[in-house]
Amino acid sequence: MEGHAPRNRSTPFLGVDSPRDPLVRYPRFLHREHDSDGGDMGEPDTSGESLHPLKTGWLPSGRLIAFTCLACAATLLFLPARTGPSKSMRHAIPLPGRIPDVNASIPPAQGKVVSGTVRPGDTLASLLSQHLSAEEIQQVARSTRKVFHPRRIRAGNPYHILLENDAFDRFVYEIDGEEQLVIRKEGPSFEITREQIPYAVQAVVVRGEVSTNLFAAMEAAGEDPELATRLAEIFAWEVDFLRNLQKGDSFRMLVEKRFRDGRPCGYGRILAAEFRNDRKTWQAVLYEDSNGRTAYYSPEGKSLRKTFLKAPLNYTRISSGYTKRRLHPITRTWKPHPAIDYAAPAGTPVHAVADGTVLEAARNPFNGNYVKIRHANGYQTLYLHLSRFAKGIRKGSSVAQGQVIGFVGATGLATGPHLCFRITRNGKPVDPRRLDSASLSAFSPKDLARFKTRAKALLARLDEKPAGPRGAAKVASRNP
Repeated sequence: MEGHAPRNRSTPFLGVDSPRDPLVRYPRFLHREHDSDGGDMGEPDTSGESLHPLKTGWLPSGRLIAFTCLACAATLLFLPARTGPSKSMRHAIPLPGRIPDVNASIPPAQGKVVSGTVRPGDTLASLLSQHLSAEEIQQVARSTRKVFHPRRIRAGNPYHILLENDAFDRFVYEIDGEEQLVIRKEGPSFEITREQIPYAVQAVVVRGEVSTNLFAAMEAAGEDPELATRLAEIFAWEVDFLRNLQKGDSFRMLVEKRFRDGRPCGYGRILAAEFRNDRKTWQAVLYEDSNGRTAYYSPEGKSLRKTFLKAPLNYTRISSGYTKRRLHPITRTWKPHPAIDYAAPAGTPVHAVADGTVLEAARNPFNGNYVKIRHANGYQTLYLHLSRFAKGIRKGSSVAQGQVIGFVGATGLATGPHLCFRITRNGKPVDPRRLDSASLSAFSPKDLARFKTRAKALLARLDEKPAGPRGAAKVASRNP
């Protein structure tokens, strides 16, 4: 249960050392958000959370009393924007010259668009202060909190103010790459909504061959390296992208490219994908079943998601394997080691390998901080020597596959930062590397027939000629 983390704190990823920790082993839809530095999940960002300096120059002197009431009623509206990127942001969206769904409704001779990026210290009130009165801002404050809390406005995100005959018409703030906040003036009142950002979408083929690493291969194909992460997430249960990539491995995928005003704006869904590694070929098709569940499946209809993750963390190396006899480095005694020790930097997030219920989240002199989880079919997993537990992890709490449960440490009998990971079934030790992890989910006969028809059509499109770097010039369809 002991191991030393190497001095190099970077984590090998997709065949290249990278200080980032994108958690490629865990598909994105399984993640629970966590701070990149190992902080508790869901903790509010309190940086710079002071009241914005009041700018009263724009207020008529006769409204000072009204503004005082406004300050009390809408205090949260004036809290400054958070710095840093939004956690839900998946694609960098270039600021467009115009907004297709908004500007189209404004005659060019009358309409005007003021576009910008939220700066540190900006608030919703300060952004609207040049266009609305104190009473109107108070009205917006009361309504906006029901739809999108003003404190969640983040520095770096784009916004647009639309004026008609120099009067305020609407305000559009891009929450992330998928949604926008829209404040419309409707006579004396305001309509506040959250809406999907409209994109033009075209499905195109992307293909490439690995020479050094998957990132470089994706860039050589003329695509954003983010697509490499997305591809690795799909085949995370089949291919060890950290260690088993080889020169000559290849990939093909049918991916949605998104556009605004003819400009590329990142990617939508990967509809189908193929990866060839070590003379083996894996294929995946995205499918939504009759119950509304969306996942990736093999052409035969088997889910690519398995009961257990291959490993509970992104590790640097295995410092001690599963064995019946090992010399303990601290006690200097020979004893079985029915576990795998994963060396990793202190603070590395540790994930539950399967859905389950926490039986113990405690500490003792030998295991240090540890978590024990009960899973289906008599399985239990143990995670030892944690530096601390993730927020909400306690006895009786439910956890989902891929959820962060704690962080790598060196508590208890440990010679350095690492995770000691154990699996038992009906009380008997199981070698994690020999665990037969079954596929999850099964189609109904009706769903299976429908899936195979769709899979055949999508996989056939992988033979199409690639659209070229950064996507096609013509955009054929609209995102629903």
